[in-house]
Amino acid sequence: MKKITAQEAQAMISHWLHTPTNGYLGSDYGQDAKAMLQNPQSLGLGDAFLNKLRQDVPILQTLGTDDLNLYAVTEQPDKLKILIEMAGRPIEVAEVDK
Repeated sequence: MKKITAQEAQAMISHWLHTPTNGYLGSDYGQDAKAMLQNPQSLGLGDAFLNKLRQDVPILQTLGTDDLNLYAVTEQPDKLKILIEMAGRPIEVAEVDK
């Protein structure tokens, strides 16, 4: 049985990140990172974002809950960089204006 490498898993996440929600006919595969903006963190949209990622890319369900994280980093003057960290490897989600 072939094992999936970290690079292949990162490529799957990258594909998912570059696919808008409903980007495939008849499937809700994909993401909408900007939907998290301008909402309070208490809504848990980051958790919902990662849960959708796990649902759309089932191989990620084998990772522990601490192996897949979502971070936002503020960059001057008015940018917000969103990152997914998979097993310690950062993957840029989006850089958006605040």
